[in-house]
Amino acid sequence: MQDQIDIDSIKINFDSSGLWVLNIAIAIIMFGVALGISVDDFKRLLKNPKILFVGVLSQFILLPAFTFLAILIIKPHPSFALGMMMIAACPGGNVSNFFSKMAGGNAALSVSLTAFATLICIFMTPFNLQFWGSMYEPTNEILKTVELNWVDLLKLVSLILGIPLFFGMLIKHYHAEMADKIEKVLKPLSMLVFIALIFIAFSQNLDVFMNHIHHVIFLVIFHNIFAFILGFVTAKSFGLNKRDTKTISMETGIQNGGLGLLLIFGFFDGLGGMALLAAFWGIWDVFSGILLATYWGRKPKNKIPVKQMQNL
Repeated sequence: MQDQIDIDSIKINFDSSGLWVLNIAIAIIMFGVALGISVDDFKRLLKNPKILFVGVLSQFILLPAFTFLAILIIKPHPSFALGMMMIAACPGGNVSNFFSKMAGGNAALSVSLTAFATLICIFMTPFNLQFWGSMYEPTNEILKTVELNWVDLLKLVSLILGIPLFFGMLIKHYHAEMADKIEKVLKPLSMLVFIALIFIAFSQNLDVFMNHIHHVIFLVIFHNIFAFILGFVTAKSFGLNKRDTKTISMETGIQNGGLGLLLIFGFFDGLGGMALLAAFWGIWDVFSGILLATYWGRKPKNKIPVKQMQNL
């Protein structure tokens, strides 16, 4: 069914000004997250290398590898396949910190892992996209066509994630009180702006989504649920406690779809199939994150003791 239309001729209505706004929004969100990160957070992770290893393994090794295996089995349209690889190569979305806290996970661990993931994704995101993309012939053909510039990709990820992380941590280190005050306002505000931006983009492309969403809805929902389960099972298999397991699951399941969309428009000229999949992912994982966090974060109902029941 997908071959009957030219998937890659689909044009997402997202102009250069919209891309700049998305660039700035992602950078500001990262800056807001970084204001809550200290050098001690990294030290804590290094003191507990097991959690650090599990987080990196789940997000940067297993998710791209199992995404590749899933693509070999499902055999989606090549640009959808490359879109899935792009999402799997991206670091965790910044909203994962909020969802981890909401789910009763380890919020401090979530922020620390986000910081570390942001640091290594500067290298790992380009590497994973290039490595797994070139391993599958249909996606390798797309990579050859666009001539993906690894260095330029590195520069863009560094610019919108690495620099805000550096300056946010710098302010936190030298002006902790000021950082706390800015963070309280900036973090929730930037999240709201980012979510609003996603839904504005959705409303501007309503016709595109209504006509073509059926091509990617299964892939995105399957991929997202699969990522949550992968993170959960990986953490459990290494014997992590319940709070840390929830956190690893959130960090693996909530991927930075906004960054993926930026890279698709920046390096693949908004390739229809990739852009459609990444755009829907950006909407869906906010929804799925809220659902999972609400389920995990629910408080058990107070049970009346048996003796008390007998006295009623």
